Parts: sequence; C-alpha cells; structure tokens
Amino acid sequence: MSSSRVAMVTGASTGLGRATALALAGAGFDLAVTDIDKTWLADLAAEVKLAGRRVVPISLELRSEESITHAIAQAEEAFGALDALVNNAGRALQKPAVEVTWAEWNDVIDINLRGGFFLSTAFARHCMERKRSGAIISMASTHGLTGIAGRSVYGVSKGGIIQMTRMLAIEWAPLGIRVNAVAPATVLTPSREKMLSEPQARARMLARIPLGRFPSAEEVAAAVCYLASDAAASITGQTLVLDGGLTAA
Repeated sequence: MSSSRVAMVTGASTGLGRATALALAGAGFDLAVTDIDKTWLADLAAEVKLAGRRVVPISLELRSEESITHAIAQAEEAFGALDALVNNAGRALQKPAVEVTWAEWNDVIDINLRGGFFLSTAFARHCMERKRSGAIISMASTHGLTGIAGRSVYGVSKGGIIQMTRMLAIEWAPLGIRVNAVAPATVLTPSREKMLSEPQARARMLARIPLGRFPSAEEVAAAVCYLASDAAASITGQTLVLDGGLTAA
C-alpha cells in the first residue's frame, strides 16, 4: 500500500494525459495510469522522470461499466486508496454536423461524457466508503464554451463536462470531494501538431487567440496539479480556462 498521495489519470499514454501524469509525479503523486490497452503505457512507466514514484498501468475502456468497476478495483488493490482522479481520456471528431452518424455521436459522448461521469461516480463511492476527501479534475475544452464549425459533437461533450463539474461539485461538497475542470484552447500535442502543420490552418486557429499562442501540454498539466493540490482546497465547481483570451474576446 502506498503512503504517498495517489492519482488516477485516464488516457495517460500520450499527449495531455502523459504530460499530466509526469507533472503529478513531480508533485509527489504515485500513479494509476490507464488507457484502453495497458501495453500502450509501457513507455510512460519507463520514463526517467517517474523514478522514485510507483506507477501501475491499468486497462480501461470507458464505454464499459464492467471495465470502470474493474479499473477502480485494481487501483484499490495496488494502492489502497486514491486521492485524485483526472478524467483526461477523450475522443475528438471533426465533421460537419449534418454528416455526423448516430454511431459517431454515441462514440464521442460515451467516451468523453458518459464514461467520465461514471468513472467519477465510482471514484466518489471509493472516497465515501473510506470516508476520505478527494479531487476530480476533468479535461474540458474551449469548444465547450464557444461555437466553432465542424466540431459540434465534441463541443457538446465538453460543454456537458463543464456542467457535470458544477453539478457534482455541489452534490459532493459535503463529502469533501472537490470537482473541477480545465478547459484549454488547442494544445500542441503531437497529434495536434500534425493537424496544424498546414500554415493556413495554423494561422486561422492562432488568429482566434488574443495572446497569439497555443497553450502547451505542460501548462495544462500544471493547472491540473494546482487543482489537485491543497493550494486549491477552496476551489470546487470551477472550470479553469487556458485559452490566451479566446473566450474573453
């Protein structure tokens, strides 16, 4: 059993999930890291920056109630108790709304919103059974706060995460469980770098951001660490926006 604080991070093998896991380890957390296939996490688990921290890779399919239950049980078996949950795993979809299929809608909503909701409730039950406080941080997006063409389903799912954050924060405040979200603008993860490799597309996206820069994965990870820390003990039900002024313009 771990004597350190423990965080579960979903979608941890790449991008924001990986950056968040590394940042939380640097902040003193041991890690239950998840992805659909836990073998994808081998590279993260071998990361030099995680030396001295305990890291347990777990397979998690957010579209499966059984998988969510099993993932929490595995984390409990490994660590005894969890202190923080980072709902990072997500599915993007860039497509005109009139072309979105029912299957595509279900896929995005099931992973981004339904899965995040039920993993959060499983975490809350875990805390309640142990009479422990806890922190949940979900990855939202500026697409859940503004309108943009071609990303309707993704934006709906992220808007749902923002409202889920408010609702769960109020319901679980008496239990000492804080619930917050982080909403970045486009983050230059490796996958987004490819998407924005075309100069005109990159210029269009940057033109929407008053500061003229994309947030980095490390900045987003630092925001998650803050919300998971004791420094944010009075913060719940909030969405921390990292958008260079996009939503203020």
